[in-house]
Amino acid sequence: MSKTPKIAVLLSGCGYLDGAEIREAVLTLLALDQHGADFQCIAPNVTQFHVVNHVTGEPVAGTQRNILEESSRISRLGKCLDLAHAQVQDYDGLVMPGGFGVAKNHCTFAFKGAQAEVRADVAAFVSGFFEAKKPVGAICIAPALVALAMHQTQQSVALTLGNDTACAQAMEELGQQHQNTPDSREIVIDEAHKLITTPAYMFDDARLSDVFVGIERCVTEVLKRVS
Repeated sequence: MSKTPKIAVLLSGCGYLDGAEIREAVLTLLALDQHGADFQCIAPNVTQFHVVNHVTGEPVAGTQRNILEESSRISRLGKCLDLAHAQVQDYDGLVMPGGFGVAKNHCTFAFKGAQAEVRADVAAFVSGFFEAKKPVGAICIAPALVALAMHQTQQSVALTLGNDTACAQAMEELGQQHQNTPDSREIVIDEAHKLITTPAYMFDDARLSDVFVGIERCVTEVLKRVS
């Protein structure tokens, strides 16, 4: 790479049950930094679907949180950009950590599976990278968001959500090519679409070190494809 690549990192809040998976998000930023890439965290400035108590795992009634504000807990003060002001042409690639926020806030995959809807602004942003032939990395459940966005444009990509049978079936229903992977260290590359996916905490009992191996491999392959 002759220039310093700038990568958009799309977040969905803070906390894996209702936002971005914090470990995956931080490891993504670490991998980008280790490779000398610049990055910009991005999130929509809207209310998240719900708030979950991460001690009990139960939703908290009568409580609301903002996705951009929560994502800024990860990116640090003032360093998370409102998605409304993000332009695909300003970035060389996109990486998306997982967490239930992807499947609850960016789309409704957590509730509707293959029949899910995607936020229009999120779908346009994600699809824009594919239209511009820029590389995309999707981690954990984020490939489901890619699948929904690509389904809208009647495209089929190869991706992985680990070895979850229900998720694999949903991908097939969306016309996508799901590839099972045995653990969180693995990646799947769709060269034609410059898409790299890794399952991360789709394996709930994955070791943190193994999750990082997969994320680092994903980030490496994204950066290799920056033109």
